[in-house]
Amino acid sequence: MEWNASDYGENAGYVAKYGQEILSLLSPQPEESILDLGCGDGELTKVIAAKSPNVMGIDSSPQMIKKAKERGVNALVMDGEAMPYENKFDAVFSNASLHWMKNSDAVIDNVHRSLKPGGRFCAEMGGEGNIKSVVAAIYRGLKKIKLSGEEHNPWYFPNQEEYAEKLKKAGFEVKSIIEFSRPTKLPTDITGWFITFAQPFLNDIPSDQQENFLQNIQQDLAAKLKNEQGEWIADYVRLRFLAFKK
Repeated sequence: MEWNASDYGENAGYVAKYGQEILSLLSPQPEESILDLGCGDGELTKVIAAKSPNVMGIDSSPQMIKKAKERGVNALVMDGEAMPYENKFDAVFSNASLHWMKNSDAVIDNVHRSLKPGGRFCAEMGGEGNIKSVVAAIYRGLKKIKLSGEEHNPWYFPNQEEYAEKLKKAGFEVKSIIEFSRPTKLPTDITGWFITFAQPFLNDIPSDQQENFLQNIQQDLAAKLKNEQGEWIADYVRLRFLAFKK
């Protein structure tokens, strides 16, 4: 997945806005060492740094890390599935990133290993049924041109019970975990959202056919996700949790 920091800023500003809600659950303290896993452009990392100066962000996207550094954030290009840390952090925070890391067991194990004893893992991600209407429309569009939606899907959206079990198996005590619907107004339209978040579905579509594909997706979804005011409301479902390393 190639991220464009400018597109992200235009089409996904709400990600950091909603992420502010999780910071109260994280409750960062001045003396703590904190890792922001999948920090993106560093907007929330910078908010954490105002309370806990010893915070570091990692993200697999060089473009996003460049933007984070421009914000003054301590950030590194790194994949969550290959984190090398051991007993280093008091807390690991993640917002809207874990569902991009399909090898969830490796990520959870890496987070557990990176935390100090008693350290906490505080995160929010897409849950089961997240953007269900969007995914269904994309699959329909790909099927028409004889491509598999499942083979191109970059996301992992677990349910509450499934993810809680993974956390417990890795050695976490789950303090809280909730799954909830959060319809989200998009700052542009579903095509802007698609360009920012769903590029992998375009990988095997010839470039001269992609615009038509996107137009068909937008037409397919308009009746369901576009309201009378012309605003697009994506059918988000979130999974939020707080767990402690035993």
